[in-house]
Amino acid sequence: MADDPLIALAERLQARCLAARHTLATAESCTGGLVAHAITEIAGSSGYYLGGFVTYGDAAKRDQLGVAPDLLAAHGAVSAQVARAMAEGARERFDADLALAVTGVAGPGGGSAEKPVGLTYVAVADAGGVDVRRYHWAGDRSANKRESAAAALALLLERLGELRPSDATA
Repeated sequence: MADDPLIALAERLQARCLAARHTLATAESCTGGLVAHAITEIAGSSGYYLGGFVTYGDAAKRDQLGVAPDLLAAHGAVSAQVARAMAEGARERFDADLALAVTGVAGPGGGSAEKPVGLTYVAVADAGGVDVRRYHWAGDRSANKRESAAAALALLLERLGELRPSDATA
């Protein structure tokens, strides 16, 4: 477990959040709870991690996170706009200092010319606003999920000043 890049990122995140007394919530779609799993693999994560949502379908994004139906209709679930709304919804619902959201096409099916397999959006929300990043992974389903989870944890660390953008890979 110690050599797992996701766990290493989660350990760094935990140290930073606990030191700064930040709380965190998550909203995941294509990663299916992998980010929450990595976070909770570390003893003491309850000191900052409030919980998360796995909102795989559009109805869950709408009902659990408050993503507007017109936003989903206009941009689709895999979009910067929906990632932003998911992060904002998780932050609001948990009253967390920070929230992250991940939405994408893990594969092997479900892709299109506009939204190919591997396309992922990651968003981090805090009191200062929301940062959204677009990624396009080239792996299989499992690799795309792991890359997306690592990107989410790295973006959180970047937002907290723990990583520079050029260091934000697992």
